[in-house]
Parts: sequence; C-alpha cells; structure tokens
Amino acid sequence: MGHYHAMGRFSIPLPAAHNDPLGIYLQDQLALGLVWRELARRAQRNNAGTPQGAALAEVASDIAEDVETFRDIMRRLDVPESRIKSGLAMAAERLARLKPNGRLAGYSPLSRFVELEFLIMGIEGKKQLWSTLADLAGLAERLPDTDFRELTERAEHQRSILEPWRAESGSWAFGTEQS
Repeated sequence: MGHYHAMGRFSIPLPAAHNDPLGIYLQDQLALGLVWRELARRAQRNNAGTPQGAALAEVASDIAEDVETFRDIMRRLDVPESRIKSGLAMAAERLARLKPNGRLAGYSPLSRFVELEFLIMGIEGKKQLWSTLADLAGLAERLPDTDFRELTERAEHQRSILEPWRAESGSWAFGTEQS
C-alpha cells in the first residue's frame, strides 16, 4: 500500500516520486541551491566595483555551476525537479530582500555582511550535501564519474574566498573595524 497524505478527513495517495526519500531530499536541496545561487548573484550585483565584487563574481559563477552539476545528478537518477519547491524557494529569496538593513533605502554595511554570512552558511551546507550524497546515499558508487571529493574541496575554496570579506564586513557593520 502507498503512502498517504491526510488533508482534513480525506486521504489522497501521493505519486510514487513523492515516496522516494532520496528524490524528496534532492528536490529540497535543489530548491536551497537555487536560493544560494540567487543570493550570490544579488551580492555580486550589489558589490560590483568594490573590492568584494571580484570575489563574489567568482563564487557566484561557481555556485551557478554547482547548481547545474546538482541538476545533472538529479537527471541521471531520474529525479524530476519540483517546480513547486523551486518556485517557493525563489519567492522566499525575493521576499528576504525586503528585510530591514538599518537604512531607509539602499545597501548598507549590514546588507553586505548578511549576504556574505548567508552565502557561507549555504556553502557549508553544500559541503555537507556532497558528503551525504557520496557516503550516506551511496552515490559515490552509483555515480562513480562524479567526484564528490572535488565538489567538497570546491566548496571549501569558495568559503576561503569569502571568509576574509565576511569578517571585514562584519567589523564594518558592527562598528568594530580596526584602523
């Protein structure tokens, strides 16, 4: 018997794709990856022409490539993208842009810090994702041509690029910068 999702007094059978734990996990992770990709692109635009801009351009490009690598993994496993999850994630990213940043209008030092902090959180999550897929989900064996170790090292490199800028931006945002 299939799994059911209760809606009030009625139960609706879920399609088979919704019963596969790995498929659900991959769809959720893709949605998060899309959020990080859009955040990286926004941070890159907001910092164009600044010292942080080049670092953000490199990382934004890498994150976009990682999303495409992830989509390729999903295709090879015959896991469809959930347009609903991806759409909701993109909408949430856009709504997050409305949060106060200490200024009535425009970009602030806090905005830069928060973007960098969130990007690093996403990169750390991505490192965990690659490890989970390789080891716990057994994809290192199922997809031997996908180098999960290289993907993890790539994420570590992305973090190393952003970390100095995150620290500097935090000092500026919180007024503790050193002269």
